[in-house]
Amino acid sequence: MNTTFNERLPKVDHLFIPFIVAGDPHPDVTIELALALQEAGASVLELGIPYSDPLADGPIIQRASQRALKNNMTLEQAMNLVGKMREKGLNIPVVVFTYYNPVLQLGEDRFFTLAHKNGVDGLLVPDLPYEESEHLREECQQQGIKYISLVAPTSSKRIEKIANNAQGFLYCVSSLGVTGVRDTLNEDVLGFLTEVKQYSKIPVAVGFGISNADHVRLLQDHCDGIVIGSAIVRKIEELNEALLLPTSRQKALVEFKGYVETIIAPIKPCEV
Repeated sequence: MNTTFNERLPKVDHLFIPFIVAGDPHPDVTIELALALQEAGASVLELGIPYSDPLADGPIIQRASQRALKNNMTLEQAMNLVGKMREKGLNIPVVVFTYYNPVLQLGEDRFFTLAHKNGVDGLLVPDLPYEESEHLREECQQQGIKYISLVAPTSSKRIEKIANNAQGFLYCVSSLGVTGVRDTLNEDVLGFLTEVKQYSKIPVAVGFGISNADHVRLLQDHCDGIVIGSAIVRKIEELNEALLLPTSRQKALVEFKGYVETIIAPIKPCEV
């Protein structure tokens, strides 16, 4: 029987949920980055699938997707990469972050077969509106895969409905627009998080634009988890050459891990 999302989820005060792109800057390096994030305290790994038309992704993640696509990374290969991560010692939940078209092209049956084979725990599809996701949500539930729902400030009257049907953790989008590193966060997000937590029976995590320890401090008392994507992917981009060279990779991984630990210092996960 497959290990479930909840069985793999560490018992911590705050979830740290990093996002990286499968195949950036190279599939083998993706495995090492995932393990470094686990060592840094990651509770869940979001593994982004490179896509040629990423509607929700800002320029940093778009460039990472382009690098990964040059490595011929696909949804199927990315899911097999999770299996290799498991073999190397990754034991936290892995959520595949993909647009719906790659799932459609691969086929839902094939997706779930690969998910069970490789230890994939969750699925997040940012371009599939809640009202159009019922079939996939139900199939995920039957297959023991958590379907991660997004809720945004514009969700307004739909927040309670989305929260009541959410699985795994509820992903709150902190700001409108595409992903990206931001200097400041709109403090209106605090009221939004308070509203969402009224309805959610599962952890409420917030992402989009969180890029430094000050952002984490602002949010930590208003949510159960922090999602960090663009800031992490930008650091990978900065270390690109060093990560690709076997002679400098370990030093680059140490620098990468230290950078991540600095951002999440206010919620440094500790077992409870």
